[in-house]
Amino acid sequence: MADRVITAQWQGDFRVDVEAGRFPLRVDEPERVGGSDTGPQPTDLLLAAVASCMVLSVAYSARKRNLELHHIDVTVGGHYEGVRFRSIEVAVSTDAPDDVVDVLMASAQRVCYVTNTLRDSPEITVTHHSV
Repeated sequence: MADRVITAQWQGDFRVDVEAGRFPLRVDEPERVGGSDTGPQPTDLLLAAVASCMVLSVAYSARKRNLELHHIDVTVGGHYEGVRFRSIEVAVSTDAPDDVVDVLMASAQRVCYVTNTLRDSPEITVTHHSV
């Protein structure tokens, strides 16, 4: 069994209810593509995973260096190419002192699970089970 398991259940149209641990999420598509716009679309969740993981990685890296930060913002943009992102841009803004920014960013990139997973794509296996 996998270390982490997330379940998703179709709710009709393009609506999906997801259970991520003890946290329910609604995923949908925008109205312009046939959804009802009741939640973020899957690709937005992917970009949100990148952004939130990078924020946490910067905070973790700063804490390990006894560096107190008061500001960490991350903006993530994705550029589509067909049915996938061609590229993802991550912009980090912090109040870290200039003399430690490079070390802090390198450390954060080493410990960010999401960006590391995307850089070295995992094998994906899809199976089917009848109900």
